[in-house]
Amino acid sequence: MKSAFQLTFIIFLLTTSASTCTAQNHPDMKNKNLDLVNRQTAVAGSFYPSDPAELTSTLEDFFQKAVEIPDNKNIRALIAPHAGYVFSGFVAASAYRQLDRDAEYEHIFVIGSSHHTGFYGASIYNKGNYETPLGEVEVDVDLASLLIKKNSCFTFKEGAHIKEHSLEVQLPFLKYWLKKPFKIVPIVLGSQSPDVSEKITDALKPYFKPGNLFIISTDLSHYPTWDGANKADAHIISGILTGSPERLLDALDENEKAHYPGLLTSMCGWPSVLSLMYLTANQENLNYHKVIYKNSGNTPYGDHDRVVGYVSLIVTDQNNTEEKAFLTEEDKTVLLGIARKAISEKIDNKRFSKIDTSNFSKTLLAPAGAFVTLHTAKGQLRGCIGQFQPEAPLYKVVKEMAISAALRDYRFSPLKSDEIPIVDIEISVLTPLKKIHSINELELGKDGIYIKKDGRSGTFLPQVAETGWSKEEFLGHCSRDKAGLGWDGWKDANLYTYQAIIFSEKEMGIGH
Repeated sequence: MKSAFQLTFIIFLLTTSASTCTAQNHPDMKNKNLDLVNRQTAVAGSFYPSDPAELTSTLEDFFQKAVEIPDNKNIRALIAPHAGYVFSGFVAASAYRQLDRDAEYEHIFVIGSSHHTGFYGASIYNKGNYETPLGEVEVDVDLASLLIKKNSCFTFKEGAHIKEHSLEVQLPFLKYWLKKPFKIVPIVLGSQSPDVSEKITDALKPYFKPGNLFIISTDLSHYPTWDGANKADAHIISGILTGSPERLLDALDENEKAHYPGLLTSMCGWPSVLSLMYLTANQENLNYHKVIYKNSGNTPYGDHDRVVGYVSLIVTDQNNTEEKAFLTEEDKTVLLGIARKAISEKIDNKRFSKIDTSNFSKTLLAPAGAFVTLHTAKGQLRGCIGQFQPEAPLYKVVKEMAISAALRDYRFSPLKSDEIPIVDIEISVLTPLKKIHSINELELGKDGIYIKKDGRSGTFLPQVAETGWSKEEFLGHCSRDKAGLGWDGWKDANLYTYQAIIFSEKEMGIGH
């Protein structure tokens, strides 16, 4: 049975223009803490439930179903849709689901493009807080006013905010998901010009730094057929994922020339997305990741003849990620136990015991890469195999790599039953790969190296540097002995570094 909200929303769609949004007029309300005027909700009750309990229940359902991707560490920005929740709420929740709920942000910049009025530059709301059914969202009025004062591209235009839904619909997601208090800087772009987007970028650049979060609000294609939307939207998403503002502009132009039937726009908030892409351009530590794509035809309330596309994406910072894979002593003990038990059960042809994960930490359940290394009682290598890509929960990766190290390392004969009690198990939990462009970026003893070229690849864990090799020797041996590229093969190969949290049974005094 459809909820009252869903029925209200469908009636709303039937009684308004497809390309505009209606607003509910509210009397001004004074901010409780400041002598300023709060911005009232305009689309509560139409785009999303106005009742706090129903809204909370709706959001809870979205977040329970939302997808989570492995590449969600050190998020600097996200892109989320802004349609009615029955159409795009799941996609939007999947964007916010990537954020650490316990994260603390100095400022959150919420940026969208105007659906109601055109004007030069962008308008920042600096007159009070934003109201939501879940309570006020605090606006950093001081910073908002400072940005307006110092930059000619910023102003305050009441008409840009009072009816605008693109920012409003983002706030309940933030209010529900983040546990720590936060302040927003609400920005509505009024210009559809790359030049203006660049000027806005210049003004915001000092604030695009760790500790702040940028939220960009946009939908994708408007009103093509199902097939047209999937093609047009895939082209735009590919353009964004390149990280190149020029490539996004090309994709927009190419979609227009493709003449998809019914296509009104490829992305209603493209100036806002373009501003973000100018901020991230040429910063090789920043990467775009697609979370999920859907369109209105995927919902019970849409059809395939006239659809709107939705995508959630995140921008991550590869720097300062090594501590994100932090393991407690208990975590390490659990992983070593899983590795030993998996080896023993496999070699002795026993049925694998079910792993009870009910008390596992989030770290053990989160996707991560890992290597498992086996040493003899005399400290000699007896097997080592690992997986870089975080495609499965850490505990599962350790289980599989332990079995592979014992039985599938081609350099050694398979481990025998009588060897199990005397081998020492070492585990290396890996941080994400970071591409480097100079060996000056490689720190021996701290970084592992991954070399890839022409379908061949090889790696040395950080601890291999304990041989006393120079950087050139470290790279040369890895290139020749592990990747099969020859001694100098690394010089024109793709080079990546990573760190590892390393622990072993011997080091932790675990007997067996």
